[in-house]
Amino acid sequence: MAREFRALMLGLLLAVAAPSGALAAPPQITVQDDRGSVQSFAVSPQRIISLLPSLTESVCALGACARLVGTDRYSNSPPAVTGLPKLGGIEDANLERIVALRPDVVLAAPSTRVVERLQSLGLKVVLLEPRTHADVRRSLNVLARLLGTPEAADPLWTAIQQQVQQAARVVPARLRGMKVYFEVDATPFAAGEGSFIGETLTQLGMANAVPAALGPFPQLNPEYVVRAQPDIVMAVQRDLDQMPHRPGWARLDALRQQRACGFSHERYDVLVRPGPRLGDAAQLLAECLIGLDAQVR
Repeated sequence: MAREFRALMLGLLLAVAAPSGALAAPPQITVQDDRGSVQSFAVSPQRIISLLPSLTESVCALGACARLVGTDRYSNSPPAVTGLPKLGGIEDANLERIVALRPDVVLAAPSTRVVERLQSLGLKVVLLEPRTHADVRRSLNVLARLLGTPEAADPLWTAIQQQVQQAARVVPARLRGMKVYFEVDATPFAAGEGSFIGETLTQLGMANAVPAALGPFPQLNPEYVVRAQPDIVMAVQRDLDQMPHRPGWARLDALRQQRACGFSHERYDVLVRPGPRLGDAAQLLAECLIGLDAQVR
């Protein structure tokens, strides 16, 4: 009995003497993704797979590129990710290869087909798909918390906004307010006023030929574009070259008067990815507008 009493007292003394919080479990990292699902992690994930280029770029911009162990086939920036295993895309992600890489978490868009299979196999999946500037900022905050560096998100977003503001200051005054048709696919799909591309154009002082009411990235009847008669057309160079051959599009004043910007694939990638290169995208758009202004003088 005396031995049990001494053991009890020793335990109490150790508990009192222990530093505050020394016996407490480390706090979990908890994030909520775009479907409203809450995911908890005992420690910040060290093996990350990203199946969306904008998320890949965001992880790297937040200083955690080294944690990536695989990406989708389209992730090509920064250069450090080009040598990582490529695991397909939204429609055809390679389930077996993803599992074999033993990720602590998989980052993906909600429309990625293998999400349910991955979860059924016990993998944690965080779904994020930014479509607007606000979405980009929220995604950066979610990823920063997930990476254990929540303080990194705000400075990154501030730097992005500063780049956009700098780009806006150099847009030629006489082009401001002109309607831009920005094509994201030759079908044609366009970047509407409510998309992240449309929001960047608005911040640069430009109007959009596709109103927000049609959605962020609507598929348009080709005749709609002809009727809209945008002042400026922007697209990847390959598609811009084909536009005059589309039925009725030769009537577009913007094409006839060469008020159009065709972007290389490398530059176009920057423009269509809602991530940490939003500021770079704004500067590319401003460069396009400066070039048009010089051309029509």
